[in-house]
Amino acid sequence: MESTIKDFEAALTELESIVKRLEEGDLALEKSLEMYERGVQLSRFCHTRLEEAERRIEILDERGELSPAPGSLSAVADDPGRPSTGPDPLGKERAR
Repeated sequence: MESTIKDFEAALTELESIVKRLEEGDLALEKSLEMYERGVQLSRFCHTRLEEAERRIEILDERGELSPAPGSLSAVADDPGRPSTGPDPLGKERAR
C-alpha cells in the first residue's frame, strides 16, 4: 500500500478498493486496522479536495457577472434530497 496520495481520482479509487476489502471481512485484525487508517486518510484528502473545488466554483448570473455557486457540497452530502435554499446557506453557518 502506497503512503502518498497522488490526486483525487487515485485517492477515491484506492478508498473504494479498501472499502471492498474491508467488507469482505476476511482480513486479520491488524491488516484491517491498517486499511481502516489508510481509508480515513484518503477520505480526509478527498473531502479537502472537494471543499477546495467548491470554493472555486463560480457561476455567471443573468448579466454575465461571476458569483459564487449557490448551496454547498457538504449540504448536499448531509441531505442529498434537500432542495436548494438559495445562495450559499452554509456560508452563514461557517461565519458563526
